[in-house]
Amino acid sequence: MITFGTSSFTFNQILKGDKSQLSPIYVEAFGFCFDWLNGKNDFTLQTSGSTGPPKNITVSRTQLIESAKATKLFFDLKEGCSMLCCLDTSKVAGKMMLVRAMEWGACLRVIPPESNPLKDLKNEVFDFVAFVPLQVEKMMSSASGKRALEQIHNIIIGGASISPQLREKVACLPGKVFQTYGMTETVSHIALANLKEKGDLKYKALPGVKLKVDEQNRLSIHAAMGGSIWLQTNDVVSLQSDTTFIWKGRSDHVVNSGGVKLYPEEIAQEMSELMSVYFPGKLFFLTGTADESLGQALILVVEGVGNNSNAVTFLKKARSILPKYHSPKQILFIPKFKVTPSGKIDQLRTLAK
Repeated sequence: MITFGTSSFTFNQILKGDKSQLSPIYVEAFGFCFDWLNGKNDFTLQTSGSTGPPKNITVSRTQLIESAKATKLFFDLKEGCSMLCCLDTSKVAGKMMLVRAMEWGACLRVIPPESNPLKDLKNEVFDFVAFVPLQVEKMMSSASGKRALEQIHNIIIGGASISPQLREKVACLPGKVFQTYGMTETVSHIALANLKEKGDLKYKALPGVKLKVDEQNRLSIHAAMGGSIWLQTNDVVSLQSDTTFIWKGRSDHVVNSGGVKLYPEEIAQEMSELMSVYFPGKLFFLTGTADESLGQALILVVEGVGNNSNAVTFLKKARSILPKYHSPKQILFIPKFKVTPSGKIDQLRTLAK
């Protein structure tokens, strides 16, 4: 059964296209379920840029089934389990929640992708829910939101990296909480990292997923959900074993400063607590700029109007606590960041003159 908002439909009703009483905001999701239950084999998705420039790709029904199967096995979920979809169902993460429900024979509730999706569902218990970090951050900021999260047995968080501060908060939840690693080409995640474990986030591949790295330590993936071909990513990792890795950052974001390779995403994690003190709530990223002596210098880009006094104090503090080479040389303020269709910061367009 799938409940779209307040209207519930059996799989058989969806199969027949019976969408009486359906709110217009759920028509697209209902249509995807109708196509799936009627055996459609190919689906068009837009990539997010993990393996190259964003583009439309066609994925097979088999890939989606294999992804759902591997996740079910990883979490040992049973037929008839209860699920919540509070993600955009026009994107692959939301679509996969629909697929999982239909393949697992689950009871799924679909609601709009709001920042606080559990505000009206405080007393409901769910076996499996996927969130983006901003949703979890919002819910963990209130006692009622935290109590609602405590009713979920298995949580996956994806779409963006989770901050160390949020990681510490969710580690106190009673259920399982995992950060995902994946991309559109692999129709959702191929690896998961336990957010309750100490130390660097270590991603463990789902059953049947093979991993390797090239000479630049860029990850390649071979998995049934990825079409059973080797997919070359732009992600630099530290491969810990045949099935585990630590994510470092994007190869196309690496800054070569005086011969030292710096990974902006990794450094952003290190300075996230400092950012929360000096620039609370501000979007930011690190990148490289041309430098005569270093080749490239690391700079911090912050969304909003500049505050020179705050910037000077921040840079001084960063130099005193961050590892050598990891403190930015300057701060660039940009009033408004550009974002991709999937909600990620578009660094190239943001920095374009």
